[in-house]
Amino acid sequence: MKFTLSWLKEHLDTQASLDEIVETLTRIGLEVEGVENPAEKLAPFKVARVLTAERHPQADKLQVLTVDAGDGEPIQVVCGAPNARASLLGVFGPPGAYVPGSDLTLKVAAIRGVESRGMMCSVRELELGDEHDGIIELAQDAPVGADFARYAGLDDPVIDVAITPNRQDAMGVHGIARDLAAAGVGTLKPIEIAEAQGAFPCPVDIRTEDPEGCPAFFGRVIRGVRNGPSPAWLQQRLKAVGQRPISALVDMTNYIMLSYGRPLHVYDVAKLQGALLARKARSGEELVALNGKSYALDPSMTVIADHTHVHDIGGIMGGEESGVQDGTTDILIECAYFDPGTIARTGQKLGLTSDARTRFERGVDPTFLDAGLALATRMALELAGGEPSDIVRAGTPPQLDRGIAYRPERTLQLAGVEIQEARQREILGRLGFGVEGKADWTIRVPSWRRDVSGPADIVEEVVRIHGIDHVPSSPLPRFAGVASATATPQQLVERRVRRTAAARGLSEAITWSFVSQAEAASFGGGQWVLANPISEELKVMRPSLLPGLLAAARRNLARGADAVRLFELGRRYLPDSERPTVGLLLAGERTPRHWRSGRAQPFDSFDAKAEALALLAATGARVENLQTLGPASQVYHPGRSARLCLGPKNVLAEFGELHPSTLRAFDLAGPVMAAEIFLDAVPAKRGTGHMRDAYAPPPLQAVKRDFAFLVPAATAADALLRAVRGADKAAITAVSLFDLFTGAGVPEGRKSLALEVTLQPVERSFSHEELEAISAKIVAAAAKLGATLRA
Repeated sequence: MKFTLSWLKEHLDTQASLDEIVETLTRIGLEVEGVENPAEKLAPFKVARVLTAERHPQADKLQVLTVDAGDGEPIQVVCGAPNARASLLGVFGPPGAYVPGSDLTLKVAAIRGVESRGMMCSVRELELGDEHDGIIELAQDAPVGADFARYAGLDDPVIDVAITPNRQDAMGVHGIARDLAAAGVGTLKPIEIAEAQGAFPCPVDIRTEDPEGCPAFFGRVIRGVRNGPSPAWLQQRLKAVGQRPISALVDMTNYIMLSYGRPLHVYDVAKLQGALLARKARSGEELVALNGKSYALDPSMTVIADHTHVHDIGGIMGGEESGVQDGTTDILIECAYFDPGTIARTGQKLGLTSDARTRFERGVDPTFLDAGLALATRMALELAGGEPSDIVRAGTPPQLDRGIAYRPERTLQLAGVEIQEARQREILGRLGFGVEGKADWTIRVPSWRRDVSGPADIVEEVVRIHGIDHVPSSPLPRFAGVASATATPQQLVERRVRRTAAARGLSEAITWSFVSQAEAASFGGGQWVLANPISEELKVMRPSLLPGLLAAARRNLARGADAVRLFELGRRYLPDSERPTVGLLLAGERTPRHWRSGRAQPFDSFDAKAEALALLAATGARVENLQTLGPASQVYHPGRSARLCLGPKNVLAEFGELHPSTLRAFDLAGPVMAAEIFLDAVPAKRGTGHMRDAYAPPPLQAVKRDFAFLVPAATAADALLRAVRGADKAAITAVSLFDLFTGAGVPEGRKSLALEVTLQPVERSFSHEELEAISAKIVAAAAKLGATLRA
């Protein structure tokens, strides 16, 4: 929200300095993002008179001027403007001046052989508008040598305030002035509303057929207007805050919107056919808006239309066809109240933003319709003349007469600061609240504060005006003795997982909990859809952590990253509940190309499995008891992925290479490996004792034996490992696969799996007979899977 200091003072009677105003605004919750004075960057530029204008000796389109800038000495300037002539008063930039519109610093230079010692400037070169047909022409009474910025009234600081979404009342200069007055920086000036009596019945039938989307639609016709450029003061004020002046009538609506937070719209009556009504859009209807773009409408949207077609996307933007032009003679002023939720949903669907939408979706004052229409009527008559009709009031705006039970001591209870009752009454009164009662108060909330709904909101209003800096710093009470741990078991598990992932070279990503519907569809669709999302790309609560990681990987790879190793610890949102989950993703090069290893090697499914097992171990799960089962979910490649389970039903994780169709949905080229660990499926730590015994180094050296088995080709290596491990649980402490072979010497339909088995003696070393007995058990266990010892 931008406004100038002079604009503010039209609503606030104050002698405070700019610094005091800026400091107070931030202190009361209206954070000042910046202050800019246009006069500062235009300080070197002076009012100057062209004394002579002669043709350049070597260029037909250039002139050599002599200029009087008030220093007494004529200055030679080479100029190409077609309107440059003797006696013209314009704006001169001396050497050393920075020209903002051209992004250059002036210096003495020869132009086609003739020295030029400065520049006569155009409107665009000084960033005062888009005109660039010639240099600026000032009035003949302009004082030569004066500072141009001061002469032109540009010495007016522009204040830029960040308005939070709950402060719809601060979307106008008057609302900001009200807050400053409440904080003691001056007195709020009352709004002067001069009613213009109607001279004839309104010739346009105004109705609302959508009481939900547009409960109230007020309007009136003004005939005999003369639309043209708005006066200089209005154009200058709008330009200062970033608005483009269009015409007197359009500029009037923008001025009232910025002054009072009340959007308006003006129609050319000659372009309307029949009644003008607020209704729901019909399927197939379209509108070319004032921004020149066409929008397809649907029945969820509120529009303003006549008997033939739509003229306005209600509360967001008007149509190009019915807008006022220079030749417009009869206008209709619309002052309506639109439902904030309807405005927000329509704007999101259409991807359309505007100043009007920003205010309507936050909620404008529903009681300001008559006042807004009266202000617009009076200003339109002053700027364009004409004769007003009677006012038509269709519908009824919502009534927001709310009372909140409140006790003054709540400021101490909730904010930690004691404020005298009289001071609280004063603050609330200045903010427009009504205070009833003596001990137990009833606070009457003003119509422009729909964000205030309970005692805590009242406390916030009182404390921010009183001064948050007055809240004393109080240490929290500390209990005697050693503080007990505050982290929950789940938090401790997540902490260990996060540290383990980082230690293994994975980078933590923090992505949105929301994804688009298309991204969610790739993972089976999302159960929870936001009614009021930030954007259509962040509409569905994520069913998996992988969409966010895939989007992050795409961005990193597109920016030249050779390898992406990401993990995220967050929540999946399933139909029944939120599920704590760890997601990880590996893309790009596992090892870069090197003279020792040759070409770069990509990640594979076993890399994802290794990371998943390491993170599961960090959770306290017994990874040695896990089964590797297939298949994983449909987002993975069916032959290159699996699940890690404790039994056939308890799935702790899934991992593998992502399916090509999944990658295409995210515009990625494979291979990409991923895994998700479902923390809620990991068995919780027992209430007493530990999940595993404390580590004690074995007293005797372990014995390792190798076995090579021929097994059917379809047999999973994990099944053989589990069978061998269970052959003698007391003696066998570890089993690992170190070779897979098919080829010469191996019968067709079979494969050779070579295992290393670690045997750990406890009380004494194994004898030869004991080792043979254990080996026999291993061979027998493998035989149950159809395995035979390879000769």
